[in-house]
Amino acid sequence: MDPVRNPYSPGAGTPPPELAGRGELREKVRIAIERLRLGLPAKSVLMVGLRGVGKTVLLDRLRDDAEGAGIQTLRIEAPEGRSLPALLAPQLRQALLRLSRMEQSKAVAQRALRALAGFAKALKIKYDDIEVGLDFDPEPGLADNGDLEHDLQALLEAVGAAAAAAGTALVMFIDELQYVREDELAALITALHRCNQRRLPVGLVGAGLPQLPGRMGRAKSYAERLFDFPVVGPLDAAAASQAIAKPAQAQNVQITEPAIADIVARTQGYPYFLQEWAKHAWDRAGQSPIRREDVQAASVEAIAALDESFFRVRFDRLTPAEKRYLRAMAELGPGPHRSGDIAEALRRKVTSLGPTRAQLIDKGMVWSPNHGDTAFTVPLFDAFMKRIMPGDDWRSP
Repeated sequence: MDPVRNPYSPGAGTPPPELAGRGELREKVRIAIERLRLGLPAKSVLMVGLRGVGKTVLLDRLRDDAEGAGIQTLRIEAPEGRSLPALLAPQLRQALLRLSRMEQSKAVAQRALRALAGFAKALKIKYDDIEVGLDFDPEPGLADNGDLEHDLQALLEAVGAAAAAAGTALVMFIDELQYVREDELAALITALHRCNQRRLPVGLVGAGLPQLPGRMGRAKSYAERLFDFPVVGPLDAAAASQAIAKPAQAQNVQITEPAIADIVARTQGYPYFLQEWAKHAWDRAGQSPIRREDVQAASVEAIAALDESFFRVRFDRLTPAEKRYLRAMAELGPGPHRSGDIAEALRRKVTSLGPTRAQLIDKGMVWSPNHGDTAFTVPLFDAFMKRIMPGDDWRSP
């Protein structure tokens, strides 16, 4: 098999050759955005799911869909350690500059740019990472109080007015939302709520780990009424088979049904892992069709590749105490696990492990599906932890 023609593309946020099984969610988001454009009430959409389910890829495809329909968009990723105002300001500037070039929205967009100038100057002291070019002088009293919740609301109202004047909507596409501080989430929720009340066409399509709904609810108790939280999970058997078979068929290569079933079983339908296994099966196969024996032989390379990239990059960010905690979870199985069971595996008291658990939640490595439960955010990470920390040395610090 020619490796140059290998269609599969494992990678962080790399679009797969076939985006299978996500049509219903794409249509749901399209409808919500079109309702926004018409000034009708619509909930923003926040996708939640584990690592490796394709949230980032889907977010980018949804943005492409929106831009193709004439919607103004901005796209940011919320990394750890950056403030939300610093991420939003330059992207809003670009969107407003585009709107200011349209005759019907020029004056309103310029006023929004003045609001942005006031917003950035007033919050520069508190959020010293704000860096944005200012095209107009601030308008006194417009988004310049120095209070994020008040000023972001005024700014997004001005942005919404500009989008409405242009006959479009502005939709923010934000990835890794779980890393945004809760006070900043609260300000964003308040601003979106106000835009919704005034029928201004401003919306949010976001993605984050499973703890995101809880963080949004803690930030503002009414968040559940403003957002839909669709769960993006592994693909079902039919969609997973399509994601494997269709790209190969486009290259005039066949994959046998037993080979496809083996890949789906080994990957549990997680899109990132599907791409990894299919890529290595293609490279291992001597000719078409790709058979189950090729998948079995390729599994060693697929696991090694995941260990050195997808898993290892997360493992290397952990402290020794965090690694031992995750190794104890792995000893108990995929999870979720009770905090008491993890403590017993480590021969420690539950209370002494609270800070470690909190740090792992902050790093996005685990989450709490129910009170007292802890689960991995990375699929198949339990097996990786056993491979990288074999034996019983992890039980003692």
